[in-house]
Amino acid sequence: MQTRVRALGHPVHQMLVVFPLGLFVTGTIFDLIHLISDNGTFAEVGFWMISAGIIGAVLAALTGFADWTSIPSGTRAKRVGRIHGALNSAVLVLFAISWLVRVDNTNHAPGGGAFTLEVIAVALGGAAAWFGGELVDRLGIGVHEGANPDAPSSLADTGSTRPATGRPRASHP
Repeated sequence: MQTRVRALGHPVHQMLVVFPLGLFVTGTIFDLIHLISDNGTFAEVGFWMISAGIIGAVLAALTGFADWTSIPSGTRAKRVGRIHGALNSAVLVLFAISWLVRVDNTNHAPGGGAFTLEVIAVALGGAAAWFGGELVDRLGIGVHEGANPDAPSSLADTGSTRPATGRPRASHP
């Protein structure tokens, strides 16, 4: 099932999610280093990583929600997508809280509470990523109907579900 928000033949949501995920994990690592070393530079970098992650998460959430609305109601994919979105929303809220309590701090240093929220959010993000993988890899959400080992480039896609060789695509059990 193809997604609603696409660029050059590919789902935009799947392109965007790597940024907040990577930025949030990296920000948390920098905050851990700060808490161990008491070096304010690490706290500052962690803060700005999380800042960028929040922006990326909002963009990913908007495209993900648009795609989720196109999943047929009453399907397992719709339920899995709801869990995926809820977990990612929780991740965004937890990182936003951590960010807000640090805005006025010297060097934007996290306290133990802010760091704890980040660790919980990273764990929830891992679970959310698993559900996202379930949507794509198991349920075929965001996968072009003509996907197969001999499919033509998405840049040259004519909308055909037949591979470039002209043979019908193989069915899967």
